Amino acid sequence: VQLQASGGGLVQPGGSLRLSCAASEFTLDYYDIGWFRQAPGKEHEGVSCISSSDGSTYYADSVKGRFTISRDNAKNTVYLQMNSLKPVDTAVYYCATGVCDSTVVPGLYDYWGQGTQVTVSS
Repeated sequence: VQLQASGGGLVQPGGSLRLSCAASEFTLDYYDIGWFRQAPGKEHEGVSCISSSDGSTYYADSVKGRFTISRDNAKNTVYLQMNSLKPVDTAVYYCATGVCDSTVVPGLYDYWGQGTQVTVSS
């Protein structure tokens, strides 16, 4: 199982980025996918997840109304659209396969991809 997160970069506060989570050698739509982030000196934090069974989505309170998770099964990709970005969103963002529920806790996820750096700064 290989996952690759991409799409990070440097953006000004209030800006937007779209992260992608792509898979090789397996079909993502059979899996629950979560997005997580890790800021310097901090533990992994759950951001959002999307269920494979019914498409349910969950978000951390800190990103509700600003971030949107979605799937494109034809492209075998899961996206995280991030709007109204704030400096506190600065972190390395990871995608992972696991169990999606309202808690979005890292402990329920087993396969992790390499992260992508998001920096929000003026």
